[in-house]
Amino acid sequence: MRFARRQTPTGHEILVGHDGGWTPLSDIEGFPASSRLVDLLDDSRLQELARLLDRPPALAAADLRLDEAPTVIDAGDIWGAGLNYHNHSRDLDAEQPVSGPGSYLRPRSCLIDNGGRIELPTQSKRVTAEAELGLVIGKECKNVPRASWRSVVAGVTAVLDMTAEDVIRENPRYIPWAKGFDTFCSVGPQVVTLDEFDDVTLKSIRVSTVRNGEVVATALTSDMKYDLGYLVEYFTAGRTIAPGTVICTGTPGAGVIRSGDSIESVVEGVGTLSHTVA
Repeated sequence: MRFARRQTPTGHEILVGHDGGWTPLSDIEGFPASSRLVDLLDDSRLQELARLLDRPPALAAADLRLDEAPTVIDAGDIWGAGLNYHNHSRDLDAEQPVSGPGSYLRPRSCLIDNGGRIELPTQSKRVTAEAELGLVIGKECKNVPRASWRSVVAGVTAVLDMTAEDVIRENPRYIPWAKGFDTFCSVGPQVVTLDEFDDVTLKSIRVSTVRNGEVVATALTSDMKYDLGYLVEYFTAGRTIAPGTVICTGTPGAGVIRSGDSIESVVEGVGTLSHTVA
């Protein structure tokens, strides 16, 4: 099952992807148009929704403009793992962390809808963009064991993560500040529920950063140093994580972006985010 949102004259609506198409949530009995996608992500609601999807989709896949879809984040936080792919560590000429991944928490004010324009801040002379796989938390959780990570993750999504890289090179303690500028994060354009992926498939997802049509970095998720279960255990350790929170799992590599560039995060089988740089 897949979820996305689209703009309407009065705001937005949630759509459910099934059988190769899409159905507005408001068309499904017992599911009035909800303002929050996060309200659909707990196990009981997902199971009830799957039971009621016994009709052909109302819209063909081509009828939904995912390239203009609003961000899928409408609640929760944005956590991120840094230097979680071996090649990206080499790009930055930085040592791979040994006690856990690099980590950061960024403000939701930096979010941008798919297709939106990225603004380069005057406070940085070298901004990079990085494709990532995101994990979407489906229920409030804390201290989740590594082996139980699937029990709290509702689905996966694509992420495009911007960084003021020159700031981090100056001082790695500036990571949250360097990632919190307006338009510095895109998440979407859809959430794909975790039941569509077994463990082997999850390790075979290809994540690519594409600039001006050229792949500048790509890798399979199996190239992560810290796997998905480890990341869920790590980020929920000692703290309560709210439904809708996205854990960005790291990038295979970054591309420097400049005014006029186009940049994409391509996560195969999950989604593509496409942006231009102002």
